[in-house]
Amino acid sequence: MHVHPYAWAITVVVMVAILTIDVFIIGRRPHEPSTKEASIAIGFFVGLAVLFGLGVWFVSGGQYAGEFFAGWITEYSLSVDNLFIFLIIMSKLKVPRELQQFALLVGIILALIFRGIFIAVGAAAIERFAWVFFIFGAFLVYTAVKLFLDYRKHDDEEDAPDNPLMRLVRRRFNATEDFRGTKLTVKEQGKRFITPMFFVIVALGSTDLLFALDSIPAIYGLTQEPYLVFAANVFALMGLRQLYFLIGGLLKKLVYLSLGLSVILAFIGVKLVLHALHEYHWADWAPWGGEIPIWFSLLVIVGTLAITTVASLLKSRRDPAEPTEPLTEQDAAERPAGIADRGTPPAAS
Repeated sequence: MHVHPYAWAITVVVMVAILTIDVFIIGRRPHEPSTKEASIAIGFFVGLAVLFGLGVWFVSGGQYAGEFFAGWITEYSLSVDNLFIFLIIMSKLKVPRELQQFALLVGIILALIFRGIFIAVGAAAIERFAWVFFIFGAFLVYTAVKLFLDYRKHDDEEDAPDNPLMRLVRRRFNATEDFRGTKLTVKEQGKRFITPMFFVIVALGSTDLLFALDSIPAIYGLTQEPYLVFAANVFALMGLRQLYFLIGGLLKKLVYLSLGLSVILAFIGVKLVLHALHEYHWADWAPWGGEIPIWFSLLVIVGTLAITTVASLLKSRRDPAEPTEPLTEQDAAERPAGIADRGTPPAAS
């Protein structure tokens, strides 16, 4: 696929313009999006992705369009799974509802930066070394097995977000007890303090970095075109913030999502290994000579997600609703205004 420099420039400029509007017009006014606002935004971003895919089909043919749609759907599915981790972070760190949108926006921008770096590194490695596909494939199979094992030992009580970077920040800096709007640091009595929002950004950013390690090899298993890899990742992240508020409660019902994603990642991992074997002419025994066609990949991805979603909703419908413990009058009086209940997923107003 030959992409002219002007096509790259137009794509980047348009996407940066959209993100700029999101940051400086919407993001500067911290609030919880209504159901209508979130639905319109998601519909707009999904529509843009579909139009982009159709444009690729018109300009470069169905093969590349299929690669884009397969990559976009896979990345979007992984992003939806990541939202569940965001739910845990927001809940455990007790982020005020009106500030959650700002935190998610910064987290998504960090995700774009990290993924952009990994896309460039991955493209350079793939261009020079065909054996990199063996590493990518093995890593995805390992990730799939880990997802499956995590699903098997899933515990209802999620641990508070913690990693070496978070522990380092806690040790090195003094922090305020409460949020100060969207400020990351404040100066009081001649000393600089970090706010709880700083912890939230660190938690989201470090989590985004780990997510990029899974998503980039996965999409390179579906297309080796950096332009399509970049576009699929950007479109998968657009509207993620609004999706967080729109289906926050529904995420709890997608109990088999991780299981379905483990199947998809394992399939792509095997596809990458077969592709590497094909590059060395060692896959003549395999179907399609080791080069699994994109239409079959799309069928596996969409079919797995459909089965996973239907099975999850059927199970959630059969299971009794989880009882919630009501707040005591003292708890209600002591809880700061705007703080979401611990463990309660955000819902659209």
